[in-house]
Amino acid sequence: MKYHYITIEGNIGAGKTTLAHLLSKHFNSRLILEQFADNPFLSKFYENPRQFAFPLELFFMAERYKQLKELVHTQDMFQHITISDYLFAKCLLFAKVNLPQEEFRLYQKLFDIIHQQLVQPDILIYLHAPVGKLQQNIKRRNRPYEQFIADEYLLNIQETYTHYMRQHEIKTIFVDAANADFLGNPLHLGVILDALNQEYAFGQHYFTLP
Repeated sequence: MKYHYITIEGNIGAGKTTLAHLLSKHFNSRLILEQFADNPFLSKFYENPRQFAFPLELFFMAERYKQLKELVHTQDMFQHITISDYLFAKCLLFAKVNLPQEEFRLYQKLFDIIHQQLVQPDILIYLHAPVGKLQQNIKRRNRPYEQFIADEYLLNIQETYTHYMRQHEIKTIFVDAANADFLGNPLHLGVILDALNQEYAFGQHYFTLP
């Protein structure tokens, strides 16, 4: 395996955590999962985005930083691969969508200070699924505060991710996950495993699932 720090990203409901679990099991790797349920502002944000967006995003950034700082910089003699189900830059992308301009500028200053202190992943796996598929997955996992997420919001998040990846030459395995079933179809997981055995130039490298 050529990569020691692998990050999985994608929109809400794209299947990041499922794939992270499967890859971690396959490689016997250290697993970093976002502790989204610990954010006390999450359900409040969905009820009143304008009032709770800033504390929501600050809490997420602080928790992500703490988690990545502790786990990525801790040597583990038995596990040489780390897999995460989020990219730290996710903080900035969601803040750009959720915050008004003045608050976002302040948030970005804090992000820039923190971001440079973290190790960046060797490769990013980005799961791209259409909004209809995302909504199906969201309904299936049945988190109460997610059940009324608008298609427009998901589309805005999607566009923010793709714009960021075009601007930053991240080494990316870009997966068309419109029909993804990593748990039920071993061929889908096989595509990811095969992709991780290849070396890439910086930029996006596209894969489809059978």
